[in-house]
Amino acid sequence: MDFLLGGFVTAIQLLLTGDSETYSAVFATVRVSGYSMAASLALGVPGGFFLGHFDFRGKRQVRLVVDTLLALPTVLIGLLVYAFLSQRGPLGEWGLLFTLPGIAIGQTFLALPVVVALTATAVEAMDRHLRTTLITLGVSRTQLLLSILWEGRLGILAAAATAYGRVTTEVGVSMMVGGNIKWLTRTMTTAIALETNKGQFAMGVALGLVLMAIAFVVNFSVFFLRRR
Repeated sequence: MDFLLGGFVTAIQLLLTGDSETYSAVFATVRVSGYSMAASLALGVPGGFFLGHFDFRGKRQVRLVVDTLLALPTVLIGLLVYAFLSQRGPLGEWGLLFTLPGIAIGQTFLALPVVVALTATAVEAMDRHLRTTLITLGVSRTQLLLSILWEGRLGILAAAATAYGRVTTEVGVSMMVGGNIKWLTRTMTTAIALETNKGQFAMGVALGLVLMAIAFVVNFSVFFLRRR
């Protein structure tokens, strides 16, 4: 266990001294997760509202597909995105392979089902008389949408936190689509995997501490907003 203790001490030193390689992985993770969360929330919240609020033919089948995608393996998403972004793929001319935006595309597919499913669940759990009451008050369609989303804000916050946790801790998409290129596309999770395989535990522990800190901040923020 001495190597773990030594790795922990060295990890603290790396974080306190501002080690450039360590913080390069941290900043790459923050950027790519920010891109993917912005896209997944922009698409997933309206999609979840539509799925949870309206009744239409095939709704159960659509919900089954969305729920199934919650368990989609990250390596499978990485494989499919890699195939589309490679030079032989239909989007190869965009030059997104082995870039942070390319990783963000894959992580968006990873987070989107989470946002849609949990938003739909939050909308379905609300009072069924809310829509009738709002329409009686003469609100517009936009006001109706915003009011329902506001009432279900706690569920949407939980959806965002869950999706963020999944994209920041995944390895498959970042490794396959990003290529784990040092100073460019190396994220915290891929750096942890690489450094551990090399027997260098200090940086892995340091990045693990940062991941735990991010998870704490996200969950504390959700808890604080729920209390408010």
